[in-house]
Formats: sequence, structure tokens, C-alpha cells
Amino acid sequence: MDIKADTDRCVGAGMCALTVPEVFDQSEDEGTVVLLDGDPPASLEAAVRRAVQLCPSGALSVS
Repeated sequence: MDIKADTDRCVGAGMCALTVPEVFDQSEDEGTVVLLDGDPPASLEAAVRRAVQLCPSGALSVS
């Protein structure tokens, strides 16, 4: 799984960090997404895909 996070597109809603805190966080300064693990274990795949769906700005993608 390859995760992409577009900080320019991010609006800082924080749904990703709330859904999978092992993979996503938020910048203290900007409030935008911080990708902690761009290739997380398979056990987190469903949660990551859910976080991508929940992102209101479409800043996240997974392949």
C-alpha cells in the first residue's frame, strides 16, 4: 500500500488522524496532515482506506 498526502490540499479536518493515529497526525503549526507511515502494515489497510474516504478535501490517496 502506497499512501500519498497532499498538504497543499489538506484543510486540517483531522479525520485521518482520528481514524488511524498510527499512520496520520496533524502539523502543530499548520494543522495539516502529517504522514507518519507511508507504507503501513496490512493490518491497517482497511482503516487507512476508511481515512482516505473520510477526508473532506480529497488530500489523501492510496494505491
